[in-house]
Amino acid sequence: MNRHSNEDQAEKITQDGSFDTVGSIETNVEDGFTVAAVGDLLYARPVTKGYHPGLVDVLRIFEGADVKFGNLETNILDFRSKGQPEAEYGGAYCISAPELGPDLRAMGFNMLSRANNHTLDWGVEGMRETSRSLEMNGIVHAGAGETLGQAGAARFLETRRGRVALVSFATTITPMSRACDPTGEAPGRPGLNALRLTMSVTVPNNMLENLREVREALPGYTSSVKELSKVVLGEVIFKAGDRAGYSFEINSRDAANILRNVRHGKQVSDFCIATNHGHEPGEWCEEPADYEQSFARGLIDAGADAYIVHGPHILRGIEIYKGRPIFYSLGNFFCQDIRTPVGVDMYEVYGKNPQFDTDAEVTADEVAKGYPTAEGFVGPQSGVEFYESVVTTSRFKGNQLVELQLYPIELRRTNRFANRGVPRLAGGGQARSILERLQKLSKPFGTAIAIENNIGLIRLQSKAC
Repeated sequence: MNRHSNEDQAEKITQDGSFDTVGSIETNVEDGFTVAAVGDLLYARPVTKGYHPGLVDVLRIFEGADVKFGNLETNILDFRSKGQPEAEYGGAYCISAPELGPDLRAMGFNMLSRANNHTLDWGVEGMRETSRSLEMNGIVHAGAGETLGQAGAARFLETRRGRVALVSFATTITPMSRACDPTGEAPGRPGLNALRLTMSVTVPNNMLENLREVREALPGYTSSVKELSKVVLGEVIFKAGDRAGYSFEINSRDAANILRNVRHGKQVSDFCIATNHGHEPGEWCEEPADYEQSFARGLIDAGADAYIVHGPHILRGIEIYKGRPIFYSLGNFFCQDIRTPVGVDMYEVYGKNPQFDTDAEVTADEVAKGYPTAEGFVGPQSGVEFYESVVTTSRFKGNQLVELQLYPIELRRTNRFANRGVPRLAGGGQARSILERLQKLSKPFGTAIAIENNIGLIRLQSKAC
């Protein structure tokens, strides 16, 4: 089929008879175009030359796909000569050996997102060394750069069925990792492409009134205006709601920049992927944060052909919006828990002594307890749901999604600590359990997933003639 059908033509005839293609955000790929996508690559050491039975069966799913996508949640560098562990890090010092660049290429990955809460775990040098490693191995990456303009820009992959754009951003970040542009004499700041969120805690009205009494009793509080809709205690915003929970408001400037980059990326490509790394509202939650569905649909409206979320480290539901897939979380593809070396700050957080304890003992505590916050440790990642996920393949015909396949994987949770976290196909009852969980999570979005031979299937009717 000719991909330039009359229905999909971006050309618009102006009053003077000329053609206007500048505003085009139409999809323009050849039939059979396929995206293979996975979630987080918590990836510490090379695997393709090691002994990991079953990994090759997972990698066969990538064969024939035009795009092989994942989120690289680590830094690739030789720490003996480059980078240093930052005082402000993303919950763990994610680092990988220089051999990971060739290993990623050997597995088939050709597009990776970079914006996440670990982008600057090893400083700006760690970020730059990771970029160099990926570029030396021919892997397109987006989301990190020397300025916000570079970090937020779409990056492009040339495939035999069309040119693909990738725009990567993160909502879960360390505050000092956010990139910025130069202004006047001030230079830009290296870092990641951020979508900042303002979180509010929702509580019933009677609880809000109690919090208002607490606030007004605190020394130093003065106000001539009594706000009825919210109470601010310290840096926490409390608002009235039907029940206790969390609500998020996006930064309008960040959102406008991301939507513009998606629109521009699509205008100069045939297919566009938007991707977000966000933990919100928390890794305990199987539902996306309250802002995300509206923003996801806005990205599709701006020209994105797929929206892929990673970060919660567990599966969340799938929505099909205007014939485009929205993955609210694809969980983990790698979950190699062993991380070394570990900065001294992480030893202090977990109450360990670097003179007696080992890196493995620190990271084991991190997995068991979760990430440190001001309120204590949250989000332990030892449960089975962190070691079960899917590999997705989305196939397009007539510039429409016609079939989405879901291959359940498990990450060897029962292996010894040093060997777990590498994917293999799940089988039998475990495969069905993963897919049934995804069925349940996707049902609120109106998405029906069939299960055939331990593979999840979403089939759509092609609009092509």
